[in-house]
Amino acid sequence: MERNISSTVLENRADRKAYIITGPTSGIGRRTALELAKHGTVVLVGRHREKLAEVQKTMEQKGQYAISVVCDLSDPASVRRAAAEIIALHLPIAGLLNNAGIMQMRPTKNTLGWDMTFATNHLGSFALTEALVPHLPDGANVVFVVSAVEDPERKPAKLAGFRGGRYICAEASARGEWKSGGSAKPGFDAYATSKQCNLATVMVLARETPRLHFNAIEPGLNPTTGLGGGDVGAFVRFLQTHIIPLLVPLLMRFIKILSTPKLSARVITKILIDASGQTGVYYYERGHPMLGSTLVRDPEFTDRVVAETRALLSSTVPTYRGER
Repeated sequence: MERNISSTVLENRADRKAYIITGPTSGIGRRTALELAKHGTVVLVGRHREKLAEVQKTMEQKGQYAISVVCDLSDPASVRRAAAEIIALHLPIAGLLNNAGIMQMRPTKNTLGWDMTFATNHLGSFALTEALVPHLPDGANVVFVVSAVEDPERKPAKLAGFRGGRYICAEASARGEWKSGGSAKPGFDAYATSKQCNLATVMVLARETPRLHFNAIEPGLNPTTGLGGGDVGAFVRFLQTHIIPLLVPLLMRFIKILSTPKLSARVITKILIDASGQTGVYYYERGHPMLGSTLVRDPEFTDRVVAETRALLSSTVPTYRGER
């Protein structure tokens, strides 16, 4: 694990707020990182050193400050090392944005045999957050980028083929097993369940740790972001890059859930730098509160998700210390 820290950042860290963002090298994450750089030092956390360096260089060319920390969220050991590096910087952290996420069309496993989508989207962001929470100053904001596809009653999600979160237990999700009656499309149940667990995490941590502020944001449908990465094929990537961006601004007039990385970044940044003390709030793409599924409004369910996630991480990661 390596980090890239300019001397200028270290010289100015005492009087500049700092914001941590995962997945900052493309799509919504990149746009949000650039927006956050207007408000303080940005700690860029991602898998690819070269891509992190490119975003950092872009910021520094504007006279802004950034630090790069290489981390694979699907790997608990990598998450542990990244958290330790961030803590060692002794930056005045004002916010943590759990933005990184994937949705695989063809499910794969990590080195522990965990479903890659669930490991990246939920287990990794959960472990990183729990490692950093004790070191965040009072009043810091923690925001998770989630998705309304976790709700089985969400009409646009149903039309797209989602059937909501299919959570059985944390161990089953890690194995890539989902409650019956799910989507016919590979990867959809894993993504919806991981995002449901993200939202459950926000609700529980908001109750457990009132000195910090935990919130979630549904960024809307951003058809240009390409969550599937190389999994979607060359033709779809061409559409995402060259055709869809031209159509989205026109379609947004008629399809309210549509958004763009630029618009999402502005809303996310506004929530992350907010000093009003709001916590346990689920925001939709325009920045107003919304309700999640029936399950994520049930404290018994959300408490179970968090307890089982902690138990899973504790049993498989010897140095994990997430228990409260």
